[in-house]
Amino acid sequence: MDPLLWRLAADAPGRIERAASAGLGDSQASAGELWIVAERAGQIVGLTHAMLVPVPPIYDSAAGTPGLLLDDCFISAEAALGTAEALLATTEAALRAAGAQRLIASCLAAGRWRPLYERHGYEPVTLYMAKHRLTSDSLPAGVRKAGAEDVPGIVKRSAEHRNTLAKINQGFWHIHPDADRRFDAWMRRSLTLKDRDIIVAGEAGEVHGYIIAQPISPLLVPAAHEAAAIGVADDFHDDDFADVSVVSNGGSNAESVLAAAESGFARRHVDSMLVVCPAAWSSKVSLLERRRYQPAKLWMLRR
Repeated sequence: MDPLLWRLAADAPGRIERAASAGLGDSQASAGELWIVAERAGQIVGLTHAMLVPVPPIYDSAAGTPGLLLDDCFISAEAALGTAEALLATTEAALRAAGAQRLIASCLAAGRWRPLYERHGYEPVTLYMAKHRLTSDSLPAGVRKAGAEDVPGIVKRSAEHRNTLAKINQGFWHIHPDADRRFDAWMRRSLTLKDRDIIVAGEAGEVHGYIIAQPISPLLVPAAHEAAAIGVADDFHDDDFADVSVVSNGGSNAESVLAAAESGFARRHVDSMLVVCPAAWSSKVSLLERRRYQPAKLWMLRR
C-alpha cells in the first residue's frame, strides 16, 4: 500500500524469526508480548501480534497499562470465515488477562483490519501522518535549534499540548502529576543526543512552538520492514494549534517549525517522516494535509 514507507528488509524472514523468538523465548518478554495464531488443516492461516505498552513517563501508569494490537496482524486467503473475529476476541481476552486496562489497535489507515476493529467498537484516536521525499532547506526565519535556555519554554508548551490531549482523548493517556519535571529532565537529556533535532520558534526564552524530530521507535515498525529511512515527530506543538478546530494565524508559524524538522531529516538522509497527530485535533490535521501529509496508519481505542 506504501512501498516507500514500508520497505521490506532484505533479511525480513530472519528479522521476523528473531522478533518472535525474543517474544516467545524470554520469560520476561513473553509476559507482555503475545503471538496468537489460527490454524486450518495443520497450517497457520492467521496471526495477531500484541503487547502491553509501557506508559510514557509524563503520563500516569496508575490509570492502567494499555494493551496494543500491532500492525503485523494478518489473515491469509485460506482462512475460514470468522477467523479474524476469533483471533481478535482471543487476543483481547489475553491482553485483559495480562493486565491491560484499555485496548488499542494499530493498523494501516486503509488496511483490511480497520473495518474489523470498527465493527468491534474501536475508534481512531491517533493518526500517523506520512510524507515522503523530504528536502533540505535553510531554517525559516524565526526558527532555530533549541538550546538549554529554551527548555522552560518547551516544557510550558508541552504542558499546553498535554492538557489539550487530555480534553480530546479523555480515555487515553492520563497526565502524571510530576509531568513537567519529568519532561524537563528528558528535554535536557535529549539536547545531548546526536540522532535528533529539537526545533523551536520564537525569540530566546519566548518559545511559541517546538518539534522533536527523532528516529522512529521499533514499536511503530513491524520487524520485516526497514526503519532507518523513517523519522518521526511525536512532540509537535505551536500556538497556531490553540484552537483544536481551526488553525490560527494561517498556520504560518507551525508550518515553519514543521518545515525545519523535514529539512533536518533530509540532511540525515531520512526521506520519510511520520507526524503523530490526535485524530480529533482538526487544526493540526488540516495543516499537515496542507503540507502533503496523508494518514499512513492509526491507533484505534476501543470504547
